[in-house]
Amino acid sequence: MTFEVIIFYLLIGLAGLSLFFVFVKFFGLWFRALLSGASVSLARIVGMWLRKVNPAIIVDSRIMLVKAGIPIDPELLETHHLAQGNVRRVSQALVAANKANIPLDFQRAAAIDLAGRDVLEAVKTSVNPKVIDCPDPEKTRASIEAVAKDGIQLRVKARVTVRANIERLVGGATEETIIARVGEGIVTTIGSSETYKVVLENPDLISRRVLEKGLDAGTAFEILSIDIADIDVSENVGAKLQADQAEADKRRFQAQAEQRRAIAEAQEQEMRAQVQENRAKVVLAEAEIPKAIAQAFREGNLGIMDYYRLRNIQADTQMRNTIGGEEPTGSGGTGGTGGGNPQ
Repeated sequence: MTFEVIIFYLLIGLAGLSLFFVFVKFFGLWFRALLSGASVSLARIVGMWLRKVNPAIIVDSRIMLVKAGIPIDPELLETHHLAQGNVRRVSQALVAANKANIPLDFQRAAAIDLAGRDVLEAVKTSVNPKVIDCPDPEKTRASIEAVAKDGIQLRVKARVTVRANIERLVGGATEETIIARVGEGIVTTIGSSETYKVVLENPDLISRRVLEKGLDAGTAFEILSIDIADIDVSENVGAKLQADQAEADKRRFQAQAEQRRAIAEAQEQEMRAQVQENRAKVVLAEAEIPKAIAQAFREGNLGIMDYYRLRNIQADTQMRNTIGGEEPTGSGGTGGTGGGNPQ
C-alpha cells in the first residue's frame, strides 16, 4: 500500500469521524424538532452552526411557534438572528399576540424588535394597559406646578393609563412624549381657570380637557384615561410677583430721585460759581469808578458840588443797607464815607 493511499484513507477516516461528531452534537436538537412537528433538516442545523448562528435558539423558537399554530420558516428566524435581532422575544411576542387575538405578523414584530423596542412588552401592554406617572418622579420634580388666573399656584400629580398601539410602535413617540403632553395640558387647563377654587372643586375638568386634545397622536400608545391622583395649593405667586414688582418700582423711583437730586446739586454749585463770577465782575467794574471820576475832574465834566452830592448818596445808601442788615457793597472806590455838604 502506497503512502498516497494511506493518506487518502486517513482523510476519509477524519471526515467520517467529523461527520460522526457533528451528528452526535446536533442529533438531539434535530430529533427534538422532528418529534415536535417543527422539523428542521440536519443540514440546515449544521449550516447555522457554520454561519455562527445558535441553532438551539432557532429550533426552540420554531418549535414554540409551531406548537402555537404559527408556522414560520426557519430561514426567517435565522435572518432575524443574523440582523442582531432577539429571535426568542419576537417568537414569544407572536405567541402572546396570537393568544390575545392581536393582529401581528412576523415582519412587523421583527421590525419593532430591530427598531429597539421590546415587542413582547408592547404586546403585554396591549393586553394589560400600563399606568404612567405624570410627572415621572425618578426623572423630574415630584409634581406639575401651574398658576391659575387669580395668581394661586397648584401642584398636581396625574396618572395616565395607556395601551400600546402595535401599528405605531415603529416611528411612534415614547412615554416621555406622553408625559410632556399631559403636563402641558394640565398647565394650560389650570392657567385658563379663573380661580384655583374651580380646579379644586372639579379636578375631572383637567382630565376632560386634556383628553379632548388628542395627546396620543403620533405616539406608540393610546391614552385610555387621565386621573388626577393629587392636587395641592402651593403659594400665591401673583401676590409675590406684585410685591417683587412694587419693590423693583420703588428702587427705580429711588434711583430717579437720586438722579434728580444730583442734578439739582450740580445746578446749585454751578449757580454759586456764576454768582461768584458775577461778583468778581462787579468788583472789577467798581474799581474803574475812581478812575472815571478823576478823568471827569480833569476834563471838567464833574464839579466839586457834583462830587459831594455823589458822596452823600453813597453814604445814605450804605446807611440804609446797614440798618436793613444787608451786606454792604462797594461804594464806587472813592475812599472814605461821605458826609453832608461842605461847610
